[in-house]
Amino acid sequence: MFNIYCDESCHLENDISDVMVLGAITCPSELKDKFFNDIRDIKLEHGVSTWNELKWTKVSPAKLAVYKALVKYFFDNPALKFRAIVAKEKSLLDHSVYNNGDYNNWYYKIYYRLLNPITKNGQFRIFIDIKDTCGGQKVRKLQEVLSNSKWDFGNEIIKDIKQIRSHESELMQITDIFIGALSFYHRGLFYSKGSSSAKNELIDYIQTLYPINFNVISSLSEKKFNIFIWNPRRA
Repeated sequence: MFNIYCDESCHLENDISDVMVLGAITCPSELKDKFFNDIRDIKLEHGVSTWNELKWTKVSPAKLAVYKALVKYFFDNPALKFRAIVAKEKSLLDHSVYNNGDYNNWYYKIYYRLLNPITKNGQFRIFIDIKDTCGGQKVRKLQEVLSNSKWDFGNEIIKDIKQIRSHESELMQITDIFIGALSFYHRGLFYSKGSSSAKNELIDYIQTLYPINFNVISSLSEKKFNIFIWNPRRA
């Protein structure tokens, strides 16, 4: 059994960003408690309360050391795997042609592209960060789409998909850090004028620890940190 912790950035149709990022960290279910406890210990070692939610928007020079420690912890543990989809140029989407006139249909297609490759072998429990009051409906639809694609009508593969709050999950917080970094990079903020020096340094640190080019689609064989960059079809 595997747990998958999903988060999303700039996922609304009419938000300020033309880039949406979905991300997921997978871990063996039996190791979840160990990972959570280890991450809480890392927080304490850096003077951060275990109740303190760490996320990309809170990256700052004063807290950079704890964020680097969490990133290193992820890369030091082979059982932890991350996958993200960077969906670019949302403003160019033509839902009337490709998505039955509905932004939500596109949203589920992208979520399917995120989760399908990492739910092929085994059983899975999927946890999604609560974002809005429509979340329950979205979760039910996502489970339907994902399960039907695998002929999993008895939910033997996709055991369930649940909403949780990110402060309840240490691994969800690392997912948030990674998708935040990808969104920051693909929105053109990385080393842009006036951008956060701490966030720039954290992205540099990620790419130093592991050979990742944030601007390149990962090969199918890349399991540790996999990136897929999606662009809308052009007429």
